[in-house]
Amino acid sequence: MKELPLAEQSKVPEGPEKKPSKSEGASPVSGAEVQPRSTRESRSADSRPADSRPADSRTAGTGGGAGRGAPFGGRGGYGGREGRSRDRDRGGRGPREEEDENRLEERVVKINRCATVVKGGRRFSFSALVVIGDRAGNVGIGFGKANEVPPSVDKAVKDAKKSMVKVSLKGSSIPHQTWGSYRTSRVTLVPAVEGTGVIAGAAVRAVVECVGIKDVLTKVYGSTNPINVVKATLDALKQLRTVEEVARLRGVEVAQ
Repeated sequence: MKELPLAEQSKVPEGPEKKPSKSEGASPVSGAEVQPRSTRESRSADSRPADSRPADSRTAGTGGGAGRGAPFGGRGGYGGREGRSRDRDRGGRGPREEEDENRLEERVVKINRCATVVKGGRRFSFSALVVIGDRAGNVGIGFGKANEVPPSVDKAVKDAKKSMVKVSLKGSSIPHQTWGSYRTSRVTLVPAVEGTGVIAGAAVRAVVECVGIKDVLTKVYGSTNPINVVKATLDALKQLRTVEEVARLRGVEVAQ
């Protein structure tokens, strides 16, 4: 057997060209570079719309996946820390005002229904009489009208907050006996010893309990209309004066 030269032995005869199969990731375009699967997925994810992309934990805020600049989440949104601080700068209600409103007690004294006859039947409207107070000497009454009961009560509460008055008290009772009147209703309030309780009807009881009186005797003369009785009771409470207040008004000193 004839031996081939060393240079010819290193040459290996080339066989027929093998075509790549579909499983090996052949490119549909001849001559195009085949990219790995991970690179194709990352590029397809970047080409999707911003709404369909998954939220990144680094850019997502605490408010339901919204970022820091999102409208309803994060620090800069309406519900975030910076958003709340902006609301306070604009004159919003502070925590002290909310606490004062939470301490107010509401009493619905009377809800009246009125009906008017129209072509299709009867149309109803409602009026509400409400008394509010903090049981510390502040009380107010309000009256509101609406086509439904809840809106009428809300209007009455807003009206009562505008007419709050300060009442002078002495312990759990009142400093002295007093009279109040409104139209044809007259109400008298008499101080009582501790443990007596509130001896009064529904309308007068709502006012004296909201103002913080725990021991008192009351009597109503004339009309018993709840609106007139409540206003007469408030007129009686406005006339209360303590010994110190009277001495200060007269410019004298109280003997000990």
